Amino acid sequence: MEPRELLKRYFGHSAFRPGQETLIDGLLSGRDVLGVMPTGAGKSMCYQIPALAMEGMTLVISPLISLMADQVAALNQAGVPGAYLNSALDLEAYQEVLQGIRRGIYKLLYVAPERRAQVIIFQLVPDSAPSWHSDRLLSAVAAGKVNFPID
Repeated sequence: MEPRELLKRYFGHSAFRPGQETLIDGLLSGRDVLGVMPTGAGKSMCYQIPALAMEGMTLVISPLISLMADQVAALNQAGVPGAYLNSALDLEAYQEVLQGIRRGIYKLLYVAPERRAQVIIFQLVPDSAPSWHSDRLLSAVAAGKVNFPID
């Protein structure tokens, strides 16, 4: 499905905001991209649309635990299978998400850059697979929000 069709079907929008389509096209053509956009410009759409268009799961690294929960809830409501792993989950919920990852049911997985999440995620890589990408478990990695200190 084309990006504009995905945008309309899952998010109800008929057009992209400025800058979004360039980033999405870059990702879908296999290039690494960097998007620097202000709050409210629709950064998350720049990795959500490619996640829907590509095979496998997209890993989104975000330090904002409350934003993860909101985004996953909105994705699930739109019919997009998504989940998150962070310190707010109890053990049972955490293990349930891990099982879903192993079954390949998620298109987007949000993780906090915490040691616990990193260790668990990297344990999911099969020993025989040279990388997540080649095994199609993982289609892309996105950083949801990054803050840079200014000297």
